[in-house]
Amino acid sequence: MSYRFFVVRFKPLLNLSLFYLLLSALLRLVLWKVFGPTGEVGWVALPAILLVGFFNDLVVLVFLNLPASIYLGVMPDRLARSRRHQRLFAFIVYLSLFGLIYLAQVEFFFFDEFNARFNLVAVDYLIYPREVLINIWESYPILRFLLIDGILAMLLTCKLWPQIRSAFSKPCSRRRRMVVIACHLTLLLPALWFSTDSLDFSTNRVTKELTHNGISSLFKAFHTNQLNYDVYYRTLPKEQAFVLTRTQLKGDGKFVDDKLDNLNRRHPGRGDGLGLLNVVVVVEESLSGSFTGLFGNPDRLTPNIDRLARKSLFFTRAYASGTRTVRGLEAISCSFPPIPSEAIVKRPGSENIANWGKVMKQHGYQVSFLYGGYGTFDNMNHFFSSNGFAISDRTDIPNPSFANIWGVADGDLFNHALDYFDQQAKKNKPFFSIIMSTSNHRPYTFPNGIPGIPAKGGGRGAGVRYADYALGHFLQKAKNHSWFDNTLFVIVADHCARLRGRADVPIANYHIPLLFYAPKHLEAGQVDAPIGQIDIAPTVLGLLGLDYTAPFYGIDVLHQQGDLLQQHPLLLNHNHDVAMLVDDRMVVLGLHKTAALYQYDWVTNTQRKLADDPQLFDLAAAIYQSAYELFTFRHYR
Repeated sequence: MSYRFFVVRFKPLLNLSLFYLLLSALLRLVLWKVFGPTGEVGWVALPAILLVGFFNDLVVLVFLNLPASIYLGVMPDRLARSRRHQRLFAFIVYLSLFGLIYLAQVEFFFFDEFNARFNLVAVDYLIYPREVLINIWESYPILRFLLIDGILAMLLTCKLWPQIRSAFSKPCSRRRRMVVIACHLTLLLPALWFSTDSLDFSTNRVTKELTHNGISSLFKAFHTNQLNYDVYYRTLPKEQAFVLTRTQLKGDGKFVDDKLDNLNRRHPGRGDGLGLLNVVVVVEESLSGSFTGLFGNPDRLTPNIDRLARKSLFFTRAYASGTRTVRGLEAISCSFPPIPSEAIVKRPGSENIANWGKVMKQHGYQVSFLYGGYGTFDNMNHFFSSNGFAISDRTDIPNPSFANIWGVADGDLFNHALDYFDQQAKKNKPFFSIIMSTSNHRPYTFPNGIPGIPAKGGGRGAGVRYADYALGHFLQKAKNHSWFDNTLFVIVADHCARLRGRADVPIANYHIPLLFYAPKHLEAGQVDAPIGQIDIAPTVLGLLGLDYTAPFYGIDVLHQQGDLLQQHPLLLNHNHDVAMLVDDRMVVLGLHKTAALYQYDWVTNTQRKLADDPQLFDLAAAIYQSAYELFTFRHYR
């Protein structure tokens, strides 16, 4: 039997592999051309990107081809050479080609939205397929893509059909087929050891994303969806971690005891506080600071917010904890650091933990979480209800004027909130509520008839305009309600719309608006001290003058002076990385216990790598390690 008969059985698989490598290289070129300039990825890096990317794609092929390799190896000649099997294999080839082409398109649009290969966001979306699939259907011309992909796959399959027939027309001994399987299984050993980022050659985040492979990145994200911090990240001896954390928080309240792992601190009431005002926290979906006129946007997308800022206490340097809604909600409601991988909103064991609502309840407040969508998404209803919040979501808004897959229009949500607060006001108790909006989200569809805001096709700009419009109308209508004069409104974003830039954690993409609005009680002004979302609850509690005991990681930035305020860190998360920014120095902790230090220029939004600083590394590790331990062992109480 000639050697060529050994090769021909596997030739269709070889050609499929070559197609995948060419398609991956083409996708990499397109991503570099479209997104490289904003990530500062120039021509010089392109050859290395293509070479390293090619090697990453080869490793992925070892896994992708294994089922086909085993299938072709164990298929007896008699069955393999039958016409029915040839047609079946051609159909398998067609589906494979169709899937690869469609996947490349999905990767492009994911990169466009998140400036990254598939990551933890993709995993979250796959966990909630209904919302995601309908969102994709409403956002993109899916039928057109599917039709084009189907035609391309059919043309390529027809091109390969003669080769498929030839591949199964010649005999191939079992021994030779087993040799191929054995060789393939041998390649699995180094491939299993290999990691997506094993060949990273650049500190530029976008460069690294371009070299990675989307399929392997997705599987890595699944594998690391809920990480054990102690295994994957820089750690300290437990005692040292809590000593450093307590030292960092010392001065914001008084520790209740000397137990190292008890961060509960007493905060006495303030005589100069505003008192038992209602508190309404409006969390705006994806409202980047860069969208607003407050921070120089010339397009007048947010006239209501810009006008409101002049009547509010306006924080010029407010920053989100992460890039997902659940990150914003965990920080705002629990004053908790964004520990790596998954937010605590979605982790097991998030019931009955320390939170802002619990403190308000102790002062007689009715506590609620209002959401325009179905709160089963991202586990929001379970998280808030198991932490003492009354829940009211889309199921309680039966006849909205408009809704898409993410929820009712913000206008409908705010009208529902007005009715809800009217009912609470009748009980003669103060109320505390977190409202989570939905409209500023792809597919960016809105009610008809709003001047300057198209119902469809307006894109992100229309989303921002509508979010601002609905918020303005909400506050205007609220003025006619009895509870308005005794209410503090907190306006804040859950996160920014997009993450762009070469840095692992591009800080400018975390900059969000934050306003405290209570015209009858709070003098308008501007606060330039940095504030994170974890600082909002302690700051509002201090502003009201309420006494409380809690283990919050945030501080009251309005009533702190000196070193505590100066050295208080901003805590940030992106995918698997977590960061701590103190003044102009940022520590980034990554997988495999890595740590890096950067100097951040607040004016130019650029970062420069610095020599290692073990003290800063230890402080960052201490904060995240202690937070992970307190949550995991259910001591964040």
